[in-house]
Amino acid sequence: MKIKTASFEISNSDVSKCPKERIPEYAFIGRSNVGKSSLINMLTGQRKLAKTSGTPGKTQLINHFKINESWFLVDLPGYGYARVSKKTKRTFQSFIKNYFLQREQLICSFVLIDSRHEPQRIDMDFMQFLGESQIPFCIIFTKADKLTPTVLKRNIETYKAKLLEDSWDIFPDYFVTSSTSKEGRDSVLEFIDKVNLQLKES
Repeated sequence: MKIKTASFEISNSDVSKCPKERIPEYAFIGRSNVGKSSLINMLTGQRKLAKTSGTPGKTQLINHFKINESWFLVDLPGYGYARVSKKTKRTFQSFIKNYFLQREQLICSFVLIDSRHEPQRIDMDFMQFLGESQIPFCIIFTKADKLTPTVLKRNIETYKAKLLEDSWDIFPDYFVTSSTSKEGRDSVLEFIDKVNLQLKES
């Protein structure tokens, strides 16, 4: 897939105010500081589409970006950042949960995982929520360029083992990415393109 156009559509914290267009949506979410904004900019080929910051927790709203006038990329707030107040965390959790449970246009979610770290309970719990809610999702391992191929492979295998241990029957589709080297860009976009084509044919 070639990204010909990528434009900001709307930001809000109320799922009822999300775009009314009946086109596919793909949501990107992960712990704060996982490299989500950099990944979105890498995928779309626009360096400043999603705002990046050295301060984790920068994204605090549901952000819709229209891609090729045919689907939405949705940038959701990161979770698990300790410096965000408890009240703010509750607010995030509320509208994020509402988005996933109520948004009919949502086709697939991409859960971002920092490939450098061991499996985190907060990520496992979030994926459990998606599974129990029957919301399709894939995993994107970010920052692959920070590791040697051997360590990267070992970390992913550790993640697989942990997830399968947590009552999962199969490991979700996953992608290995680097916003620096653009690794994984084509694979993620080809996956979205394939799903969009299947939707048109169904």
